[in-house]
Amino acid sequence: MPAFALAVRTRVHKSHPSYWDLSGLFCFCSYSPPVPDLQSALTPIFQENFAARGELGASVSVWRHGEEIVSLAGGFRHRPHSQPWDAGTMALVYSGTKGPSAACLLKSLWDAGIPLDAPVASVWPRFALGGKEAVTFADALAHRSGLPAVDDPPDVFNYQGVIRALEKQVPLWTPGDGHGYHPRTCGYLWDEIVRRITGQPLGLYWRQHFAMPLGLDFWIGLPPERLRDVAELYASRIPPPDDAFVRAFADTTSITHRAFSCPTGLFSVSSMNTAAARISSFPAFGGVGSASAVAKFYATLACGGAHQGLQIIAPGAAAAMAMPLTSGFDRVLRMETAFSAGVMQDPLNFACEKIRSTFGPSPRAFGQPGAGGSVGFGDPDLGLGFAYIMNQMEPGVLPNPKSTLLIRRMYEVLG
Repeated sequence: MPAFALAVRTRVHKSHPSYWDLSGLFCFCSYSPPVPDLQSALTPIFQENFAARGELGASVSVWRHGEEIVSLAGGFRHRPHSQPWDAGTMALVYSGTKGPSAACLLKSLWDAGIPLDAPVASVWPRFALGGKEAVTFADALAHRSGLPAVDDPPDVFNYQGVIRALEKQVPLWTPGDGHGYHPRTCGYLWDEIVRRITGQPLGLYWRQHFAMPLGLDFWIGLPPERLRDVAELYASRIPPPDDAFVRAFADTTSITHRAFSCPTGLFSVSSMNTAAARISSFPAFGGVGSASAVAKFYATLACGGAHQGLQIIAPGAAAAMAMPLTSGFDRVLRMETAFSAGVMQDPLNFACEKIRSTFGPSPRAFGQPGAGGSVGFGDPDLGLGFAYIMNQMEPGVLPNPKSTLLIRRMYEVLG
């Protein structure tokens, strides 16, 4: 029986068609041909991560068209090798939290009938202070708002202090004039917007609207009773490469250093292993979960926001994560980057060819790496979600061969 694709036209949002009418972006198959034995193809590479690449504990998951077609797990949750790592093991994913958090913001905007090009101050009036009255929700999602840091950074646990500092902060560049990664502050921005629209903190909104309906073991604010279920994270044992980002990060006067130091606190890996860090809700960098949960989440977005007939997020809102909003030189990461609504995409050159293939060959793929080597992404062309979760960190802000070799092989098999 041949496969055939049915183009699905997304609902035009009544308040702003130009942003929400992303017609034909997703392709849904009424029949899927037999999947090649992808698990067997990826197993040798996964095993090499432990034998040759210094992995401690890790898992990889691939979901496609509502089914998990790959589930690999191995190694240990702790360096003493006392607890084995299994497919349900959770780990901190650092910036991998941004994908779920961005989806929460998009869903809250869509459900409230608010377009992406509306000003943030329309729901958060004091945000307009400091010349930010024209900053839009799209700017906030695409790291264009000029707020990767504030002049007097509060403590990371002082939520209201960070919000007050962001309100009065003058942007570090003209909002919309280029972009720069907001590694920490974007989580507070998105959280406050969700609270203003829905009355709920983002971590609670995530549980009620995504994690519980989909059965995802992913948390933005871990319950205390689940603390023992999270693997210990270990800092890289390899020095970082000498590149533009590392040099900028070492310069205490640079925007890069300021961005990764704001708000203050929780800078070390050991501090992120504490109970206080794990139970707190940090939508930009504090999420913990399993590889299966992350892959299933992205596969749901890649399939128009639906899983087995359950519409989790409107197709138009999900599609916004596959449509580029900004691309070019990143003022903070000091490299070429591209962002859609809240997540990364691979940047393209002038010939519309990928400069790098973090998320596979599709130019519409979208996702988010996490510090140390975790990565999750969705591919609307294949209705696919992929995730790699680990606890032995490696240097660099982009994924390393532990996951990129798996991704490359996956696409070789799937064609």
